[in-house]
Amino acid sequence: MAEEESKEQTQENSEASPLVETGKVHGWLKENGFETELMEPDHLGIEVIKVQPEVLIPVATALYAYGFNYLQCQGGYDVGPGEELVSFYHLTKISDDAEQPEEVRVKVFLPRENPTIPSVYWIWKSADWQERETYDMFGIVYEGHPNLKRILMPEDWVGWPLRKDYISPDFYELQDAY
Repeated sequence: MAEEESKEQTQENSEASPLVETGKVHGWLKENGFETELMEPDHLGIEVIKVQPEVLIPVATALYAYGFNYLQCQGGYDVGPGEELVSFYHLTKISDDAEQPEEVRVKVFLPRENPTIPSVYWIWKSADWQERETYDMFGIVYEGHPNLKRILMPEDWVGWPLRKDYISPDFYELQDAY
């Protein structure tokens, strides 16, 4: 009888205060004094860490030193009209014998009015064209990038085509093309 009460009490306690798990990389960053926020894992279960724009370079440098030597993907997205823009980074630890390399995702949320963030080009050279494309499509300015100019759209293009509040110029309609 007492054993059943103990089980019920343990179950009630675990429901009242759920265990908050920390990711391996997020925990390492916290231990080393970096202010980051753990977000929900992505659809593959990979750790996602939110970083403030002003600490992106120190955190990115620390992650590189921790072994994340490959910038698999950098990009951006628009949370919604009038909301924040996001610059994201998919990092991987690459080695000769890795069958299942460790990965982490980093996200930086930026204000729509002045989306400026330091470039990680000087840490991962593969950021070159990826940051340019994100700049071209979303208008996120990567300070310190050696050649930040449009890569897909003409240089005189007005606006950022992948923003959700973008209004496209007056092109002829598709039905008029026939």
